Amino acid sequence: MHLLSVDLQRSILDELKAATLEDKVPVPRRGKYGNDILGPVNPDRARQEPDHVRPPATDAGKLGNMKWSFTDSHMRLEEGGWARETTVREMPLSTELAGVNMRLGRGVYRELHWHSEAEWAYIIEGECRITVLDTEGGCFIDDLKKGDLWYFPTGFPHGIQGLGDRGVEFLLIFDDGNFSEDSTFLLTDYLARTPRDILAKNFAVSEEVFATLSQREKYIFQGSMPGTLDDARRAVTPSKHRFTHRMLEQKPAKFPGGEVRITDTRNFPISKTTAAAHVIVYEGGLREMHWHPNADEWTFFLRGHARITVFASNGVARTFNYMAGDVAVIPKNNAHYVENIGKGDVEFLEMFRAPLFEDFSTDQWLAQTPAQEVAEHLNLEGSRREEFLKALNKTKVPVKARRQSF
Repeated sequence: MHLLSVDLQRSILDELKAATLEDKVPVPRRGKYGNDILGPVNPDRARQEPDHVRPPATDAGKLGNMKWSFTDSHMRLEEGGWARETTVREMPLSTELAGVNMRLGRGVYRELHWHSEAEWAYIIEGECRITVLDTEGGCFIDDLKKGDLWYFPTGFPHGIQGLGDRGVEFLLIFDDGNFSEDSTFLLTDYLARTPRDILAKNFAVSEEVFATLSQREKYIFQGSMPGTLDDARRAVTPSKHRFTHRMLEQKPAKFPGGEVRITDTRNFPISKTTAAAHVIVYEGGLREMHWHPNADEWTFFLRGHARITVFASNGVARTFNYMAGDVAVIPKNNAHYVENIGKGDVEFLEMFRAPLFEDFSTDQWLAQTPAQEVAEHLNLEGSRREEFLKALNKTKVPVKARRQSF
């Protein structure tokens, strides 16, 4: 007979207990409040939204939805790729920014085009090549990988092609919540809507040159793999501007509970309408209580499981749960935190329609306010007063570690 050690038995029991808790469907009951659900239940959705089914006692009032999953967005399937968007149509609070998640296979093009909106992008996985023409006639070409960014100002014509073995997947952010991928100015659509005699006159060629011109947009389509980056650059007049940035190659600001990288006009000057932060919150950690004074926050979760409570003034607050692929939109000046409630790290991007990343830390605010004023506002006395005031940080700590026992 094989006997398990006491420690191993305890480990197995702990794992079974954790699995049971994860599988359990939350019930809308908190103490003497609430009751079970007698009608139909979607158990998978309930497990994803435990703080909707059983909200914290601190939630109060009515607050609009601040969560959307890209899984719920319509998927547009094209040759060798796909696209899906989250805009004000999917999420009414998303008025300042819109997001598009796109996939291009190896050698697959996102057709040459331009937008009325500025375009900011983050490479989620894979590799791609981008080209963009500036207003001075210079062409910028670059190869990008995971964690790299690009920014194309409004109207700047550009193209994207998947590279490597797998191609690329990326997140696009546009500085207008009403953006739609269907309203893009596409090269093939443009030429197909121009009379052939005008095309011939404009390009100084015969009309027969355009006999095989596509009569519909190509949008996403399979192409041939390009040559080397050096060869591509030698064939054009180089731009004087930099349209790409290596975000994950930035040295992060590290804290006990995680790390932060900020990219805005201070280190990526051309990105005049979009500022961003890449945040990692370690297991048990907290993106501290804060708010943003200059723009709404549009957050995309890359991995992990998080909880956010949003305070909207006037006694109104609501708690949401997020996982990879989810989007959060938090209005300007609404206070909030991001808590890691899962196993492993939480990784996410915060984007803002602003040239600079700005936030106010609740901790730092109180630390920089006279102690008596803080204590009297919070009704702190004796040892509680000393404990709280001593814990405040005059220097901002954006990501805090798991609270230690006292």
